[in-house]
Amino acid sequence: MTGTTDPTEPTDSPHRPRLAVLGAGVMGETVLSGALAGGWEPGEVVATVRRPARGDELAERYGVEVTADNVTAARGAGVVVVAVKPKDVDALLAQVRDAVAPGTVVVSVVVGLPTAFYEQRLPAGTPVVRVMPNTPSVVGAGVSAVSGGASATQEHLALVERLLAATGLVVRVAEKDQDAVGALSGSGPAYVFYVVDALAEAGVLLGLTRATALELATATVRGAATMLAETGEHPALLRERVSSPGGTTVAALRRLDAGGVRAAFLDALEAARDRSAELAATLSSGSGSGSGSGAGTAR
Repeated sequence: MTGTTDPTEPTDSPHRPRLAVLGAGVMGETVLSGALAGGWEPGEVVATVRRPARGDELAERYGVEVTADNVTAARGAGVVVVAVKPKDVDALLAQVRDAVAPGTVVVSVVVGLPTAFYEQRLPAGTPVVRVMPNTPSVVGAGVSAVSGGASATQEHLALVERLLAATGLVVRVAEKDQDAVGALSGSGPAYVFYVVDALAEAGVLLGLTRATALELATATVRGAATMLAETGEHPALLRERVSSPGGTTVAALRRLDAGGVRAAFLDALEAARDRSAELAATLSSGSGSGSGSGAGTAR
């Protein structure tokens, strides 16, 4: 059979295009492991790393091809995942531009950078999908928000959703909302860890051992989240059911309100959203530079 081959539909696996993960740090590895859990075969995946020891670790753990050469990895891939540090993206795209075949879907899991940043540096018409994942994706309980660029079709978005399905919840959002998503669910796990740590410290103050306090705090947050998800009820209603008139919970919630906890969360998310926009503006202006083969994302 002759003719042009669409890299997103290879002849040997029409539903699983060859995947290249450029920068297999924490989030890059999460995408890699999620793809394997979602049906990709190890022979259909290649990852890039800087350190040989890291490459040996990934090859042993997943059985995938690992290389330090981004160009080799990108060439022939139907999906290229960019998972390097924000400052390294510009140099990386310059490296792989000519290796990205027509129709290849470029997926960014890098915080802050809009799809337009990639489109300006890749061949015209390259479909770009921006993804905002979070760290619980590592354990299959994450949230990933996806947005398509100018050339990304519904089929491209569906492909990326399949790629990420095993990492947790995947939702589509308008790209203009990605900074808000990053502030809420992208940075959100850190807020939860902060709350759990504070609850545990309070337990210690009340006389519990550190181990017991942390176990109780962790299980309480897990249980509350499960209850929210499984009942589908509004958190305010669930909170009211725990709050007996004149009881201990009402007294505690009154102190939290007096301490401005709710307002502090509002301010915190606004600060995170604004910082994301600042980072995007700085990086898009061309002030960021790097070697282009780093690993991971930063928030």
